[in-house]
Amino acid sequence: MGREALTRKVDFPARPCSISDMIAMLPFPDIAPEIFSVNLFGATFALRWYALAYIVGILLGWRVATAAVKRPQLWRNDMPVMKPGQVEDLLFWVILGVILGGRLGYVLFYQPAYYLSNPAAILQLWEGGMSFHGGALGVILAGLFYTWKHRIPIISTGDMVCLGLAPGLFLGRLANFINAELWGRPTDLPWGVAFPGEAAQFCPDVAGICARHPSQLYEALLEGLLLGGVLIWMAWKRGALKMPGLIGGTFLAGYGAARFAVEFLRQPDAQFVTPGNPLGLAWHIGGWGLTMGQILSLPMIAVGIFVIIRARRQA
Repeated sequence: MGREALTRKVDFPARPCSISDMIAMLPFPDIAPEIFSVNLFGATFALRWYALAYIVGILLGWRVATAAVKRPQLWRNDMPVMKPGQVEDLLFWVILGVILGGRLGYVLFYQPAYYLSNPAAILQLWEGGMSFHGGALGVILAGLFYTWKHRIPIISTGDMVCLGLAPGLFLGRLANFINAELWGRPTDLPWGVAFPGEAAQFCPDVAGICARHPSQLYEALLEGLLLGGVLIWMAWKRGALKMPGLIGGTFLAGYGAARFAVEFLRQPDAQFVTPGNPLGLAWHIGGWGLTMGQILSLPMIAVGIFVIIRARRQA
């Protein structure tokens, strides 16, 4: 989620465009980022789609994890990794890891110079700026602390947590789309979306209204629906929870691969874009390189593959 809020007014630049340009794109839906707002004692409180996505995603993930531990036959030796009440206790630490890890990950990975000069802005979560990779690291550290404290198997706990992450990823990417943020690169494909705002419409090589890849929806389908469906199928139909690490490894490798692929179509982070680096590559040699999202995804893919191989060998 970007640090700067985008205007909801569709104020496109006055550039010439043909009828075919208008047909080969989709208009951005008129959905406000705020579901509702109320004024209390002179202050305005609003419920935003992004916040609702976090809340509902966490609740659905908790329900999926609870459903798994209530079915002993899904686990090795018919012994779930923890009791349903312990899942609720772990949920607190997961939420803490998501918020702290996601925020600090964005600060360190994407805009360290800005936040070093403006440390108070780190606490301004309402301004946006969360990193999935940082949130994932935060969840891992929170899970390690909880399992160490209660002497619960770490690997199987990770499998259970990964099993419940897909709903939040799916809803979070839908919220990114509603917020008109994290859009993709310009495209002339018929499902390109004309996102509102001056930044989204700044396409020097496009005459007329600029349509972009709805990369948020690509990620919602790949990271949320597809990956989540595969994990549920593996756990309920293929006995994957009987092989500690298989679900977690599949999630890490699957998310990393999906994110790596979508990065080719996603608009680069503005802080990495320069006249000599229009693709916004965080690491590059001679015009070839990787975005920050791809760099952070490679360790996930490598670790995921390693964990999958290890789980199968120890089965």
